[in-house]
Amino acid sequence: MKKLLLLLLCTTTLCLVSCKKDTILQETPNRTIIFNIQPNEWKRTTDGGTLTASIGIEEIDELNVDIEGILVYLDHPKAKSSYIALPYVFEGAAYSFEHFDGGIRIDIQRSEYSTQDPSAPTIPIRLKVVLIPSRDVT
Repeated sequence: MKKLLLLLLCTTTLCLVSCKKDTILQETPNRTIIFNIQPNEWKRTTDGGTLTASIGIEEIDELNVDIEGILVYLDHPKAKSSYIALPYVFEGAAYSFEHFDGGIRIDIQRSEYSTQDPSAPTIPIRLKVVLIPSRDVT
């Protein structure tokens, strides 16, 4: 009886000792990059209907372009304390973006319902780029 009790006690002790608490820290894998687009960085196309600013962002690589997600935000034109997601249309100007390996291009174009070419920004505009990692499952 003592042997059985000793065996049971040893087994229980072994089970309790082998359990340990693991602290799992999940880091947010998203990366956020904030830039200011200066007024002199906007270039007008020859037809005058589009303003373009090209921003070099070394964090955007081929993997981001081909598989992962990229979100782009600009300062809201009226409320500088908030961002607005691209693409959007505001007062006859259509804001959009194109991303490529090594950077991003922001376009301001005349919208479909506007007859005037967009005017170039006269103050710096904050640009927020969020890189979202993803896994290709195809």
